[in-house]
Amino acid sequence: MKYYSTHNKNISVSLAEAVLKGPAPDGGLFLPEKIVKLPRAFIMNMAGMSLPEIGYAVANFALGGDVDSGVLHDIVYDTLNFPIPLHRIDEHRYTLELFHGPTMAYKDVGARFMARLLAYYHSLHPHTSTVNVLVPSSGDTGGAVANGFFNVPGVHVYVLYPQDGVSYIQEAQFASLGGNVTALEVKGTFDDCKHMVEQAFMDEELNEQMVLTSGTSINVARLLPQTFYYFHAYAQLLKDNKDANDIVVSIPSANLGNLASGVMARAMGVPIKRLVSVENVNNIFYHYLQTGQFIPRPSVYSIAPALDAGNPTNFARIAALLGSVDNVRQLIHGYSYSDEEIMHTIAQVHEQFGYVFDPHSAIAWRGLTEDLQPDETGISLATAHPAKFSETVESAIGENVEMPLQLVRFLRGTRHVTPINSGYNALRNYLLAHQ
Repeated sequence: MKYYSTHNKNISVSLAEAVLKGPAPDGGLFLPEKIVKLPRAFIMNMAGMSLPEIGYAVANFALGGDVDSGVLHDIVYDTLNFPIPLHRIDEHRYTLELFHGPTMAYKDVGARFMARLLAYYHSLHPHTSTVNVLVPSSGDTGGAVANGFFNVPGVHVYVLYPQDGVSYIQEAQFASLGGNVTALEVKGTFDDCKHMVEQAFMDEELNEQMVLTSGTSINVARLLPQTFYYFHAYAQLLKDNKDANDIVVSIPSANLGNLASGVMARAMGVPIKRLVSVENVNNIFYHYLQTGQFIPRPSVYSIAPALDAGNPTNFARIAALLGSVDNVRQLIHGYSYSDEEIMHTIAQVHEQFGYVFDPHSAIAWRGLTEDLQPDETGISLATAHPAKFSETVESAIGENVEMPLQLVRFLRGTRHVTPINSGYNALRNYLLAHQ
């Protein structure tokens, strides 16, 4: 299978090249030249399969033999070694709990898969230079990627995150590791972090001196594993004896990687009737759905910091996959909520159902609730454990949120943080001085 750039289809590379490069050399993002549709018989018989079994089958179909089947089996089973339960809230609404991995966030799935696939390709050329993984993070991405690559030979991870822009526990998940993980606290916004990393990938001189790749959803290796849980969610509905030929899935959206994976999962055969993209006040994609114009703008801080993105990177993939604004609008509905509305939703769901959402998962639930029709079955994606945002959640529900042991272990560690200025020169100089 070849992978093409969203900027220019004539730029075509192998899976190994796409994974090791991250973005395309022209600044575009890689997509597979063909989205493989799985047989309907497989889809309808998933109820009896485990999550790793589903993931391995999907990966085998999608990658078309690009990875040795035995290696792929080990990568998938190692990636999906924690539960992703579908929790029934009422007759028509479910939430898929994606936060039971090492960092209690949905990005654990994609990050662990990408880390193991990249390590496999690097092992084929053991004498090559260290692979430097650059990760701009507004919260959960940094922790997931850092833990996914922690102590992986031949790889060093640099997490760039905005000063005062992530929660304490989110920072601890990457800043307390040490070893092959470096935490760079940028005196700026998440958009500054992302722009610095984007410039690094376009710097030909720097790329001649260092091997750079992306740890975010820029990297195509993050997209495929995120399709697994769309298949898994539908399998859980089948197991629940739910007659759901077409489902509605609601996704908290920032850089749109999870949304792009949902579009791909639908093309691969998951019977998704509609996707719901839900943003906070940084509502660039919502504005696009309303006006047909994609206009990035500086991000602002919110109580859902992982969604504080002003220039959603994966918009290019969604546009390439769906082709026109009319096609996008036909498949995807959009919503946007303020901090006050997020707080109200957390409190309301807790009072009505006894269920506790984190701020990001709460807006996915609210968007699903507003969009779902009486005869439809809907699933909202719960993307992080509420304890990661305990101050906000406890303020909303008036109760303490228990901290899982998986998170406590990070708080007990010693933080190692290097402050740097915003602006590309600060990052470039640091990388060259520490290669």
